[in-house]
Amino acid sequence: MKKLIIAAFALAAIAIAPNANAQTKMVGGAAMYPTKNIVENAVNSKDHTTLVAAVKAAGLVETLSSAGPFTVFAPTNEAFDKLPKGTVETLVKPENKATLTKILTYHVVAGKVSAKDLIAKIKAGKGTAELTTVSGGVLKAKMTHKKIYIVDEKGGKSWVTIADVNQSNGVIHVVNAVLMPK
Repeated sequence: MKKLIIAAFALAAIAIAPNANAQTKMVGGAAMYPTKNIVENAVNSKDHTTLVAAVKAAGLVETLSSAGPFTVFAPTNEAFDKLPKGTVETLVKPENKATLTKILTYHVVAGKVSAKDLIAKIKAGKGTAELTTVSGGVLKAKMTHKKIYIVDEKGGKSWVTIADVNQSNGVIHVVNAVLMPK
């Protein structure tokens, strides 16, 4: 009887989590479900309220809810707080939508690039991997002491603090700085 109950729980777990390779991770105090899309998950993270507000102001909700797949380097609220005072408030104004969109799409790479994929690209590139963003810019991925960091076109660095937050339409890597295009 005990074996039957254990088997029933195992089958129920498989039915609930059809993608056994994609784990639910906690980000900003909220579970990020691999069955939900990037926007559906991000709106629940208390660490990404600024990013979500910016995505809404730029009109990118529909795009980041689409099939993708996308890889998003998602800056936290603390990352946005590192910008000069008033920057975010200025960027979310309707007249600055084009600039905001360019900055946000600079954080997005077409396709799903896991941390394992990034590390392989870094090794293949002899220490640096170049990633072309949706905005047409280039990010460079590097490793130091088993940490992945992303370098923007202005030389700014951002560490990946939480990798491989799988989504139904891609993957999010949480970063600790806002990446800036040229």
